[in-house]
Amino acid sequence: MKPPFRADHVGSLLRPPELKQAREEFKGGRIPREKLQEAEDRAIRKAVAMQEAAGLQSVTDGEFRRAFWHVDFLTGFEGIVATQGQYALKFHGEGGAESETRSMMVVTSKVKRTRPVMVDHFRFLKNTTKETAKLCIPAPTYLHMRGGRRVVNEKVYPDVEEFWSDITQAYRQEIADLAAAGLEYLQIDDVSFACLCDEGIRAQVKRDGEDPAKLPAKYASVISGLLKDKPKDMGVTMHTCRGNHASMWMAEGGYDAVAEAVFQTEVDGFFLEYDTARAGGFEPLRFVPKGKKVVLGLISTKKPQLEDKGALKRRVEEASRYVALENLCLSPQCGFASSEVGNKLTEDDQRRKLALVAETASEIWG
Repeated sequence: MKPPFRADHVGSLLRPPELKQAREEFKGGRIPREKLQEAEDRAIRKAVAMQEAAGLQSVTDGEFRRAFWHVDFLTGFEGIVATQGQYALKFHGEGGAESETRSMMVVTSKVKRTRPVMVDHFRFLKNTTKETAKLCIPAPTYLHMRGGRRVVNEKVYPDVEEFWSDITQAYRQEIADLAAAGLEYLQIDDVSFACLCDEGIRAQVKRDGEDPAKLPAKYASVISGLLKDKPKDMGVTMHTCRGNHASMWMAEGGYDAVAEAVFQTEVDGFFLEYDTARAGGFEPLRFVPKGKKVVLGLISTKKPQLEDKGALKRRVEEASRYVALENLCLSPQCGFASSEVGNKLTEDDQRRKLALVAETASEIWG
């Protein structure tokens, strides 16, 4: 079966304590990079074994070599730097808890790929698993959504379309090298689509001088362009969610505002967050083109409680009113650790949730 698989997952995993300690020691200058890499290698091997034992066909490295799901990849290109800006976004948690992020990325010079970014990460993973090795990389669109035109230096890029052209070229070069290394399953992570379902974030986008009604089609075109030269036998999916940090979220609202544009993205399947009422109903799935797959993110990575298998089956049946059952798959709504901080559950909770995905999918599709 070409990816996505009936039982799948978004990618990031909780960092084990030993890896967190090694990272802290490296940051503090107490161990060299070689020792950190050894700790990462050990942790990835254990994570791969856990995913295989859970019954998953797609296996990731848990993003164990990254601090953040998106920053580490994008700043691997020349011209993109991470900064603390004045653009604040709030994360919301249960019981009214809130947190704020000011981290953003800005374009300060011409964007170029001067070296492979995560090709070596993928090679190690591929040599560590007998299942399909999946690599998850961020779309460049969220970089733009966090501030609009002002995050792309106007002196460097008087015409923003030249920026899109340069970053597209950089992605194509990275994807070509990944394909040469044997990548068969690529996932593009994009938070902007789901964020643009939130009225508060749409208002901020307007204040930034962008049109939130036009951005979904633009972003779908950009992501499709990144994949133009990919091999035909490489499976590609796109994941979108409403934010995922320390069991908190950024956005809410159904997919209605973006569905028509999002589902035109040239990928094989869509990972969609559907674990809470914040995602709205399944009605927007009517815009999914025939033959495209939808991976229903019905299992929460934000809370430790294990979902009821019967309830999951009923939700899949409900979604099949809009997308044929043969084109549906099952997964958690997001990763377990979009940053090294991780969500508020244990590694055993994580293992049980991934096993639940595989067991439920097997009972639904055989």
